Amino acid sequence: MQPDTKICSCSIIGTGSYVPERVLTNDDLSKFVDTSDEWITTRTGIKERHIAADDEATSDMAAKAALKAMEAAGVKAEEIDLIIVATVTPDMFFPSTACFVQKKLGAMNAVCFDISAACSGFLYALQTARHYINSGTRGTALVIGAEKLSSLINWKDRNTCVLFGDAAGAVVVRRAEPGDTSAPGRVLSTVMGSDGNLADLLKVPGGGSACPITAENAELRPNTIHMEGRETFKHAVTRMCQAAEQALKQAGLETKDISLVIPHQANARIISAIADRLGVPEEKTYMNLQKYGNTSAATIPVALDEAHRQGRLQRGDVVLLVAFGGGFTWASTVLIW
Repeated sequence: MQPDTKICSCSIIGTGSYVPERVLTNDDLSKFVDTSDEWITTRTGIKERHIAADDEATSDMAAKAALKAMEAAGVKAEEIDLIIVATVTPDMFFPSTACFVQKKLGAMNAVCFDISAACSGFLYALQTARHYINSGTRGTALVIGAEKLSSLINWKDRNTCVLFGDAAGAVVVRRAEPGDTSAPGRVLSTVMGSDGNLADLLKVPGGGSACPITAENAELRPNTIHMEGRETFKHAVTRMCQAAEQALKQAGLETKDISLVIPHQANARIISAIADRLGVPEEKTYMNLQKYGNTSAATIPVALDEAHRQGRLQRGDVVLLVAFGGGFTWASTVLIW
């Protein structure tokens, strides 16, 4: 089936990613957590993750990924007029992490703000940038997913500490006229959803206005990730499949048209279940969580950049992006490369 190119409105013209130097393997974790490489690998598919340095903030990683995307796109800092950073680990409550990125890049013509949608954040940010560009109010956007999840980990909780890592991924987005088949990475459709009724299943309960950190509650570590894994797994698979099917339908495509699926990198079992339900063969599903773990909003842009640089994406390929995160939130985007 041919995609409906009349609904194209923006194009990804450059990708970039960054992961910190330090690698924490499963064997390393087993030295201070009651776990093992076999236990982690069997249940998650993760073998190692990258951990940011103590003095390395989310904005530092975001800026490094952004510079690579800008270089790939051939775009200068002064050309960028919108910066959106998707993150749940901002440098601080305010200013936004995007403003710190702006300063580090010297992109002083940009409007800057953050989006908090957990693991779905990058796709939320991409769709937001798409609206700005499609309306004509902004011309060149930098969309970044960046997380320092190591700052939210309770290293005594083996059910969560083994899952997460730090990373950043970025794309440069510009307008693509409807029917312009010469533009790379064109966004055909995006579907998003949320269900706040299930917020308690995956959250960082402390640190905000509802539960400030105090001397009395600090030892309970309320500013770390709390997750009900089984329930999260069930909802993740269902919602991601639904969103993917809806996004394909909006784009005028079917599952058989997909060249590559890049799912949120949370758990190998989730990825396998999604591929199975959608009827997508393993060789058309991109997975790198074994190297990085779950990096929340950074997983999809990092994987997209890797796939692009590895030659996995060819012109005309249909690429399905799909994510699920705390909130609950979920989203799916269809690109034609």
